[in-house]
Amino acid sequence: MRIISVNLNGIRSAANKGFYPWMQQQQADIVCMQELKAQEGDMSAEMLQPEGYYGYFHYAEKKGYSGVGIYSREKADAVIVGLGIADIDSEGRYLEARYGNLSVVSLYLLGLLG
Repeated sequence: MRIISVNLNGIRSAANKGFYPWMQQQQADIVCMQELKAQEGDMSAEMLQPEGYYGYFHYAEKKGYSGVGIYSREKADAVIVGLGIADIDSEGRYLEARYGNLSVVSLYLLGLLG
C-alpha cells in the first residue's frame, strides 16, 4: 500500500498548479492533505472526489484557514472527523479514516517555537 501526505497551502491553488495530474502519477492508494484553506462550498466536483478516489474532509470554520482531507482508492469503513475538542475541531485539524484494522490520520499541527 502506498500512502503519501502533502501540505497543499490551499486546495484551490494546488488544483490550479496541477495537483491532480501529479497525484494521479503518484499511484498512491491513500493521499493525506493538510491546509485545504477551503470550505465545502468552495470545492469543485474534482476536489471532492477525484477520478478513482473517495474524498473525506474536515474543514475549518474560519474561511481560508487550515483544514485536512484524505483521498483513498477504497471506501473507508469509518471516518472520524475531529477529536471532540471544540477549540481544535473548529480549526479542521484531525481526520481519521479506518480500513479494517488500519487507521489513517490526516493531521495538521501548529508548531510553537520558544
